[in-house]
Amino acid sequence: MSTKIYKSLILVLMLVVLFGCDNTKQHKVLKLAHGLDPSHPVHKGMEFMAQRLAEKSKGQLTIDIYPSGQLGSEQQCVELLQIGSLAITKVSAAVMESFTPKFKALGLPYVFRSQAHSFRVFDGEIGKELLLGTEEFWIRGLCFYDAGFRSFYTINKPVNSPDDLKGLKIRVMKSQTAMEMVKALGGSPTPISWGELYTALQSGVVDGAENNPPSLYTSHHYEVCKHYSLDEHTCVPDVLIMSTTVWNSLTEQEQKWLQEAADESVPVQRKFWDESVKESLEKVQEAGVTIHRPDKTKFADKVTELLDKYKEDEVLGDLIRRIQAVQ
Repeated sequence: MSTKIYKSLILVLMLVVLFGCDNTKQHKVLKLAHGLDPSHPVHKGMEFMAQRLAEKSKGQLTIDIYPSGQLGSEQQCVELLQIGSLAITKVSAAVMESFTPKFKALGLPYVFRSQAHSFRVFDGEIGKELLLGTEEFWIRGLCFYDAGFRSFYTINKPVNSPDDLKGLKIRVMKSQTAMEMVKALGGSPTPISWGELYTALQSGVVDGAENNPPSLYTSHHYEVCKHYSLDEHTCVPDVLIMSTTVWNSLTEQEQKWLQEAADESVPVQRKFWDESVKESLEKVQEAGVTIHRPDKTKFADKVTELLDKYKEDEVLGDLIRRIQAVQ
C-alpha cells in the first residue's frame, strides 16, 4: 500500500472517530419501560411523546420504548428508575401511594364527579403538586395519563349491587385504598400482580377483578370473566415517572423539550383512550361478555363512611376537599 493511500485511510478513520464522538455527545437516548401491550392507548401516548421529543430536539434527545415487561415488572422498573438505570416508566397512581400518602386521594371511590372533573384536577395545581411531590424518593412525575374508570368484572356472577360482592375474592392492586374500598363494598380484596392475574382467574384463585375496559380487553381477561359491571367506582390515572438522577443529568433545554413532549402527549393519549374504550367494550361483548350498568348510587352510598374517614385525615382531608372543590 502506498504511503499516500495509507495516509488517506488514516485521515478517514480519524474523521469517523471524531464525528462519532461528537455525535455521541449530541445524541442522548432515554430508556422507557413498562408492562403494557403495544396496542394499549397508554403505550400509544408514550410513542407520540417519543416522536415529539425527537422532533423538538432534532434527534439530539430520543426515547427507546420497551413495552410488555421486557425490562421487568412494574415494581422492578420503579426500582431501576430510582437507581438511575432506567429513565422513565409508567405506573398506576395507586403504586405511588407507597411514596407519598397524598396519592391515596386519587384512588378513593367516587371522589371524582366525572371524567372532565378528573382532568381538571390532573392538569391543574393539584396534579402538579403530586407529580413533583416524590423527588425525595428519586422520582419525578412528568404527566398523568387517562386510565379511565375502573369497574368490576367477574367469572360467573354479575355485580349489580354491593351485595353481589359478598363472598367474592376480588383481585386488587397492592394499594391500601383499593383493598379498603372492596372491603367496604362487601368483597374480599386479594392483591395479585397484574402479570399473574390471568392465571389466578383461570384457576379460580380469585372470582374477579376490577379495571378499565381497555385493560380487560388487552389482557384477555374477558376470555375467563364473562360479566362486566360498569359501576365506575374509581378513576385512578396512570403516572409517567422519571428518575431524578437522569432528569438532573439533562440540560435545561433538554428538560424543557422532554416536559413539553410529555405535556403534548396527554390530550393525544386521551383521544386514543376514548377510542380504545369504545372498541374494547365492543370486542368483549362480541366474545361473549355481558355488560351490566348497575345503579352507581348504591355503590357510592356504601363507601360514604370510607370517604368520610379519609376526610378526617390530617394530610388527605384537605386534599380531598380541594379536589372536590375543583369546578
